[in-house]
Amino acid sequence: MITQWKIFLAFFIPGILGYGGGPSSIPLIENEVVDRYNWLTVKEFSEVLALGNSLPGPIATKMAGYIGYQEGGILGAFVGVFATVAPSLILLIALISLLYKFKDSPKVKKMTLYVRPAIAVMLAVMAFQFLDGSYLDIGLWQTLFLCAASFLLMEKLKVHPAFVITGALGYGAIFLA
Repeated sequence: MITQWKIFLAFFIPGILGYGGGPSSIPLIENEVVDRYNWLTVKEFSEVLALGNSLPGPIATKMAGYIGYQEGGILGAFVGVFATVAPSLILLIALISLLYKFKDSPKVKKMTLYVRPAIAVMLAVMAFQFLDGSYLDIGLWQTLFLCAASFLLMEKLKVHPAFVITGALGYGAIFLA
């Protein structure tokens, strides 16, 4: 039962604090599962993130389901997914009328503009940690090649990120195994 409680907290807290959805909660989830509970290493977390990004649907719930299952079986997966969606569910039910009333408020819009830089910094820190881990695990040239290829495919050729992730997984399976 203690494990289920830890799984719940590991995904409920990022669900509360992760303003902006899955991408903004990923660094918070990483902090919980890597730093606080030591369930995964940074490398393992990046692999779970890559796998989750290659599948359809919200990233946070997929990660919660996978990590919850790894740590607590089927019940752990259920607890992790529930903990991820519970903050939004609770707030939506409790505050639906207020959200509807103030959705066009200039103060609310201004508040969201102030939150965005913090989210950008958290994502940048996480990206740096992944880049550092990649450099240490597969080397400088492989890392530079994958970064450059990903940039060109997504930004210049407008290839969907899911295909780039799938291609990177294939590349890793063939050349880095």
